[in-house]
Amino acid sequence: MCFFNTEGLVRPAEHYCIPPLGRWDLEVVLKLIDRQKYFLLHASRQTGKTSCLLTLMERLNPEGRYRALYVNIEAARERVEVGLSTVVQAITNGASWRLGEAGFLDLAREVLTGSAPMLALETFLTRWCARSP
Repeated sequence: MCFFNTEGLVRPAEHYCIPPLGRWDLEVVLKLIDRQKYFLLHASRQTGKTSCLLTLMERLNPEGRYRALYVNIEAARERVEVGLSTVVQAITNGASWRLGEAGFLDLAREVLTGSAPMLALETFLTRWCARSP
């Protein structure tokens, strides 16, 4: 029996929900992605932002053209240097869990010990992209 979920991720088999990608103009979002443009997804709490982004990630990855990953980086708000390290670690954990890419733990360690703190995220993403299919 389904019920309304008011916290955490929505699981369609268990929770009432609106189809995530039906909540926005998907064609516009896909065109922005194709043009390598940024877009902002802004809405109140508990409105399905995370569900939409996870569903978009699950749609993009099998196509093989993009490598999408959703990562929560709320913990990075304290200090910039610590925050950037936190973001690198969150991406590494997310890549391992959601994409099955466990080899990036060594890359994260290498970058976090060998890079200037303010360059850690840029260095990590550059090296990850170079290794990614």
